[in-house]
Amino acid sequence: MAGAKDLRPQAPEIPLPRGEAYALPGGAPVGRPAWWKFFGPAFIISIGYFDPGNWATDLQAGSQFGYTLLWVLSLSCLIGALVQNLCAKLGIASGKDLAQHCAERYPPWMAKVFFVSAVISMMATDLAEIIGVAVALQLLFGIPLWEGALITIIDVFLILLLNRWGFRAVETIFLAFLTTVSVMYVIEMFLSHPDYAAVAMDSVVPSADILQADALFVAVGIIGATIMPHNLYLHSHLAISRLREKLAAPQVLYRWSQWDTNISLFVAWFINAAILVVAAAVFHPIFLKDGTVIQSFDDAYKTLVPILSQGAGLIFALALLVSGVASSTSATLAGQVVFEGFLKMDHVNPFLIRLCTRLVTMAPALVAILMHAHPVEILMWSQVILSIQLPFAMLPLVMLTDDRKVMGAMVNAGWIRLVMWPATVILLVLNLVVLGQTVGWIPGG
Repeated sequence: MAGAKDLRPQAPEIPLPRGEAYALPGGAPVGRPAWWKFFGPAFIISIGYFDPGNWATDLQAGSQFGYTLLWVLSLSCLIGALVQNLCAKLGIASGKDLAQHCAERYPPWMAKVFFVSAVISMMATDLAEIIGVAVALQLLFGIPLWEGALITIIDVFLILLLNRWGFRAVETIFLAFLTTVSVMYVIEMFLSHPDYAAVAMDSVVPSADILQADALFVAVGIIGATIMPHNLYLHSHLAISRLREKLAAPQVLYRWSQWDTNISLFVAWFINAAILVVAAAVFHPIFLKDGTVIQSFDDAYKTLVPILSQGAGLIFALALLVSGVASSTSATLAGQVVFEGFLKMDHVNPFLIRLCTRLVTMAPALVAILMHAHPVEILMWSQVILSIQLPFAMLPLVMLTDDRKVMGAMVNAGWIRLVMWPATVILLVLNLVVLGQTVGWIPGG
């Protein structure tokens, strides 16, 4: 209930020397577990940071602008790490996820706005994942796009199967996904022979190229593809699993969660950067020569094979398939969290929620495919839509983690407020500029 006093006891800061035991508030003494037991939730979250939508924006950025938008990717991942850490902190400190808090603490009309925004973002996310998987299946096996899109519904059953082995099994599978794509793109980047000095420079030094209308559109797409609204809801929920396992006091859990998040998102940044770098090294010279922007997965595959090798094309398609399946699965989990939290459907069979969520969110993708819409244009617009929806997830997250009644001693520090509030406002302004340019309200679109 809004304004209700939080009567739960706040967990004290409990130092945890190596090998010693402690007592959770209201719990029995627990020995210190191995460090790896704290890791896992961010493995699942990081998958969303290199889904097919990211591939589309990275391919276009590298093909059209070379390495010059790498700094946007770096900045997005830094902000993403901060945002995801806030999500984990919210779940650990309060024992509830972002969707539950939105439903309970805000007026009904505001909660509905947040819910509708979350559903729109999930549709845009699934649009990217489904088309990415469908294109990968077409490249590898010649399967028509619409048949490949229907095959993606199998992830609902995949989650159901993995849950029988416990959620740790789900986390392990996602770690395998993360490792597989990382290795594939290390090989791909090695084969492309990029300019490593330019990569290092452009990863940290802003470029004036972003002032171009096309570059700004791609940059906002990178932000939307990197920091995804559904991940905010999912991470706050997954973090609670460690709280329920009573591995450590909340403050200790959060410190380990930061390691989990930061390491996982660094790997995700590397994969995204590798995709952009390969596109810049292989496709940007083609753009400079005749103005051709290689941005479709099909064109990228066909161009990689003669320039690099047949193996490079195969690795590209396989990595796209793995990232699409993995991110589609995590998006389905996020859908379950959103529907359960906002609509209080936790008493409903989770399988039914996942199935209904997938059927709802995959509808736009099937319509787009049957209408023969260009896959990359769909993916780019899906990422811009995600970026537009992001402030509607960031706003309640920042407000809740700023609230001492919700967070207790783990309330946001002053420097976090100084970073997060301007970041939210700047993102909103950028979205409005891109929309204005696109519809012709602002010159340059």
